[in-house]
Amino acid sequence: MPESAPQAASVTTRLAVRRVEKLTAHLIRITAIPVNPADITRFADIGYTDSYVKVIFRRPGVQYPEPLDLALARAMLPREQWPLMRSYTLREVNRQTTEITIDFVYHGDIGIAGPWAAAVTPGTEFMVAGPVGAYAPDPTADWHLMIGDEAALPAIAAGLTRVPAGALVHAAIEVWEPSDRQNLACPGEPRLEWFYRSERPELETALVDYVQTLRFPPGRVHAFVHGEANAVKQIRRHLLHERGLLAEQLSISGYWRRGYDDEAYRGAKAAERAEETISV
Repeated sequence: MPESAPQAASVTTRLAVRRVEKLTAHLIRITAIPVNPADITRFADIGYTDSYVKVIFRRPGVQYPEPLDLALARAMLPREQWPLMRSYTLREVNRQTTEITIDFVYHGDIGIAGPWAAAVTPGTEFMVAGPVGAYAPDPTADWHLMIGDEAALPAIAAGLTRVPAGALVHAAIEVWEPSDRQNLACPGEPRLEWFYRSERPELETALVDYVQTLRFPPGRVHAFVHGEANAVKQIRRHLLHERGLLAEQLSISGYWRRGYDDEAYRGAKAAERAEETISV
């Protein structure tokens, strides 16, 4: 873990798109650079492999102060007109070229970020807040477990590159179809399995089944589990109560929930936390 805390997510940086690459039918890679080259220092390695930013999107039809200032917009406008924000893991930061790479999941015209990534062109400017993070593979662990879907794929890819040489990694990733697979580098000994929703659409528990049936190697595991909230909840319960892992061995949370957009999901999580507090 780094000695200093990550930057506050309130720090915003203006970026300009340099390249747009359609990696697969469902994955779009945006490479951008800071409009002010000196701002690349904000993306110094903070020691986390799940380092992420919040991409800021203007709401259609709302007049914002120019240049867009997130704090000023929130002070001037009612909450329902505040810019929208979506969290994305930094796939790569190249401090020599000042290039920042972010992968977007694309499901057609659904949502905000995916359609934006599909339509954006080089030269377009946008803003991000952050970065912040919380996880990096523990170099003292005996082995590693990494579980997630497309939303967690960039963080898993970054995490795989940071495990110690020769370290055993069991990883499972769920994507839509085989063409969405990526070649993932790892200096350790990865045992990687891919699952495809297009081949088993009636079953939404592939990652849950994988963890529940995996024969755990001996020794202490460090686990990274992120993705759809309902699946993550089942995996968390299994790891804590049936496998006997301690909370400090886990980096685990839902990135999204089926049937909810980002705002609705955040509201649902807040309500659940409040209910848990009352029940205690």
